[in-house]
Amino acid sequence: MSEREQEITEFLTRAGWGAATRTKLADDAGYRSYQRLSGAKGKAMLMNAPPGGDQLRSPQAAAYNRLAHLATDCRPFVAVANYLSQLGLSAPQILAADLPRGLLLLEDLGDDLFAKAIPEGADETLLYGTAIDVLLALHAAPVPERLPVGDGGDHVLSQYDARAQEAEVLLLSEWYAPQLTGRALPEAALAEYIAHWRHYFALSQPARPVLVLRDYHAQNLFWLPGRSGVARVGLIDFQDGLLGSPAYDLVSLLEDARRDVPPALQTQMLERYCAGAKAMHRSFDEAAFRMAYAVAGAQRNCKILGIFARLAKRDNKPAYLQLIPRVRGWLRNDLAHPAFAPLNAWFAAHLPLGD
Repeated sequence: MSEREQEITEFLTRAGWGAATRTKLADDAGYRSYQRLSGAKGKAMLMNAPPGGDQLRSPQAAAYNRLAHLATDCRPFVAVANYLSQLGLSAPQILAADLPRGLLLLEDLGDDLFAKAIPEGADETLLYGTAIDVLLALHAAPVPERLPVGDGGDHVLSQYDARAQEAEVLLLSEWYAPQLTGRALPEAALAEYIAHWRHYFALSQPARPVLVLRDYHAQNLFWLPGRSGVARVGLIDFQDGLLGSPAYDLVSLLEDARRDVPPALQTQMLERYCAGAKAMHRSFDEAAFRMAYAVAGAQRNCKILGIFARLAKRDNKPAYLQLIPRVRGWLRNDLAHPAFAPLNAWFAAHLPLGD
């Protein structure tokens, strides 16, 4: 038995789940892994997140993790989960925790991810509409800069600032560009790319930052029809949450890297969010928000192209390459915004996005 397996066994025994049957679930794109537990107490989920985060797998990732404000232990997950629950949203209940060792026992939210429930017949408009309402409820709440963890300490929410956003879009130049062209971007092209992004980041910083969950999409949202209102959407994968633009999670939902979202549904949901935001804040500027939505979409999709190329090359996960055409399509859509004409021309010259 490995040292890590021994730690897991001891943790589950202390929590009263030592005799439970453990079934490994698919790993996510990060360093965490999950197991479903079944036993006398029912079902639960084990999150195995060794302290150190992604840099355990790649030591050179430490600098990027700092810039992009990625979680390197379980404390942010616990802090954000407790905050979301206080708002009446359905984050998993924390059943037991060993924070120093990076182990959590979580409420099992079931199997009905949006990505599974919709193909099996769930009402896509209802599910996405409720997910929009979750974002409106989240964005209506005041967000403290510090969230209690429960171990006597606090988790300080970082700002999703231009520095973090720039680190993310540079993943495209570091990983995706060489994969596409077989060589690094020329220095002049890279400098021009960075200059374009700094211009767009300056235009789109939010006047009123909100809690951005950062991976708000159909593979991370559960449909819980036995609950009511916004609690019908179960939430996971929010440990990297930051204070940033309200447009970001909306883009994450509607420009999903893993599934096609029909254009009519995108339009309907964007309008639903804008109507709700106007009702909350009379000063809501829809034109400015739609500009921020385009910037968030282009920024996120550049980041994802880089991440998927990195997962294939560095982490030997080539299946992510199959998702790249969809992400390129979302990026083309984002760059169609008139404000993006200069960056669109840059892509045409250096990294054509295809049809």
